[in-house]
Formats: sequence, structure tokens, C-alpha cells
Amino acid sequence: MLKIVLILGFVLNLIAFITYGIDKRKAINHAWRIPEATLIWFAVPFTALGALLGMLVFHHKTQKPKFYITVPLLLLVQIGLIVFLLLKFFI
Repeated sequence: MLKIVLILGFVLNLIAFITYGIDKRKAINHAWRIPEATLIWFAVPFTALGALLGMLVFHHKTQKPKFYITVPLLLLVQIGLIVFLLLKFFI
């Protein structure tokens, strides 16, 4: 069960990371963009790490407070929830 959760978490974070890269490419090429709300929502289901890495690697949305505040805060909340669940179920 834990292996499935870890694989799913990796895949979802990879999708979030790739989505930020796709939007950055679209911005460079002046193409249709992924809405900002969608990019933020990509960080919500325990995928803030992938979204934050996408922001940093692709230098995308790093100047917008909506992103540079929200995504790291989501990551902190997600880490807190993971630690809480690990302590609750494994200790």
C-alpha cells in the first residue's frame, strides 16, 4: 500500500512539474496559456513540491505573490499533514 501511495505521489508531482514547464513554454511562444487558478490547483492534492520545483526550474510565476506565497505554504501544510499521518499510524 505504501509503495502505491509513493508511486502515485511521484507521478502527481511530476504532472504538476511538467504543467508548469508547459505553461512557461506557452508563455515564451505567446500561445494559449494555462489559467493561473489551474496552476495553483495543481499544487493542492499533495503536489506542491512538484509545482514549486516547476516554478524554480522553469523560472515561472516566481514574481507573482499569488504563487511565491501560496505554493510554499501549501507545501508546508502538506508536509505537516504527512508528518501527522506518519506519527498517527506508525508510532
